[in-house]
Amino acid sequence: MDSLFDARGNGRVVERIRAISPDARAEWGKMSAPQALAHCRAAMDVAVGRATPKRSFIGLLLGGIFRSKIIDGPDPFRPNQPTDPRLVVADPDRLEDEKSALVASVQRFRELGPDGMPDGPHPFFGKLRPDQWDRLMSKHLDHHLRQFGA
Repeated sequence: MDSLFDARGNGRVVERIRAISPDARAEWGKMSAPQALAHCRAAMDVAVGRATPKRSFIGLLLGGIFRSKIIDGPDPFRPNQPTDPRLVVADPDRLEDEKSALVASVQRFRELGPDGMPDGPHPFFGKLRPDQWDRLMSKHLDHHLRQFGA
């Protein structure tokens, strides 16, 4: 899995984002490509501290249990996993705008680096170390880029 803190890994992810075409169809799930990119940008906003959603009740109960398996484990995210409704972005229809915005967010993540990760908790997993934020965002982006063949 590419590290978003690493220039080369970050660049590979940016290339994959830019490779999503207007006719890209989801291999799973209900989101369109622009919706998935907007969803990823919303998640990146949490990772860089631009958005601070409250912990979900289910996250308070189970987040710590799943953190090591999902974030620290070697497996990529599986298709058709549930999405936090707060990160479902309704009706974005401009693919190129969403691609540009997500690229900017991914690059901002790298610029902030490990020392720039938020102190606040992730809404599901709770307190994360910088390396866990990196793996989580890398896996999340990979999941949605694979969803659209990128």
